[in-house]
Amino acid sequence: MPNSPRSIAVRAPAKINLLLRVGPPRPDGYHDLRTVFHAIDLCDVVTAGPSDSLSLSVAGAEGSGLPADERNLAWRAAAELAEHAGVEARARLAITKSIPVAAGLAGGSADAAATLIACDRLWDLDSTGAELDAIAARLGSDVTFALHGRSALGVGRGERLDPITADGRLHWAVAAADAGLATPAVYRELDRLRAEGAVPAPDLDAAVAESDAVCRALAAGRPAALAALLANDLQPAALSLAPQLGATLAAGDRLGALAGIVSGSGPTCVFLAADRQDAERLAAELAASGTCRFARPVVGGVAGAAAQASARAAVS
Repeated sequence: MPNSPRSIAVRAPAKINLLLRVGPPRPDGYHDLRTVFHAIDLCDVVTAGPSDSLSLSVAGAEGSGLPADERNLAWRAAAELAEHAGVEARARLAITKSIPVAAGLAGGSADAAATLIACDRLWDLDSTGAELDAIAARLGSDVTFALHGRSALGVGRGERLDPITADGRLHWAVAAADAGLATPAVYRELDRLRAEGAVPAPDLDAAVAESDAVCRALAAGRPAALAALLANDLQPAALSLAPQLGATLAAGDRLGALAGIVSGSGPTCVFLAADRQDAERLAAELAASGTCRFARPVVGGVAGAAAQASARAAVS
């Protein structure tokens, strides 16, 4: 979808969490995290065109039921950027959704990141990376990573990032569930399970060594080594709220995935494959297993919204 003087189109990649360790609740209601983000080439597309006001439309295979007003994070991204720059929020936004909603893939955050880039160019603002990062952090914990993509260590709420140098791309099969899970509900369930002693108490200090090991596996480009390191503190909570995910994870294991894990707050399950051909086989067999709504092969370690938009501008 090429950019033109009358519209700016930006791809918004989904994310998965290779490692997600969750601390106890903070006074502000958030949880401290230590996580390794990984961007995948399952993307929405956000287009911004000129308008006398701010409007939003949502279409695409995964767009049903999403709000097209200030409840949508993309709308809020445009409004926040306009307020920061001291301009009127005038844009016709259109989102084409391929990322499932409430799926643990940060689709809403990806749309917000792409909106920041598209509107910044539409309005000729030339905002710095630091300015966009600051706005992204105010919008949500995953929005900053969605701007940058690739792979990164995230701390705090996940908004403080340290990029990870990786050797090559990774291949995955993504299995979408029949229904979504609300992220706040999954965190509340984790807190409940911990209070009851059903899952271990958090230890973010121990997670430092874990994240270091994940970073080394990424840098070496060794899927087999990474497979043994995938971990997600939110997985027990997601399984408690959506027990059917156990059948999806079991199917991936039975079909020969190197490893399988619930992505973020779920309910999407992701399975690490040895290579592209293995990911294609695994996705086809998962789709046929009857344990998920759909499954597709994806490539991990792709550029975020800002980098993709810059690359398009360079060749246009």
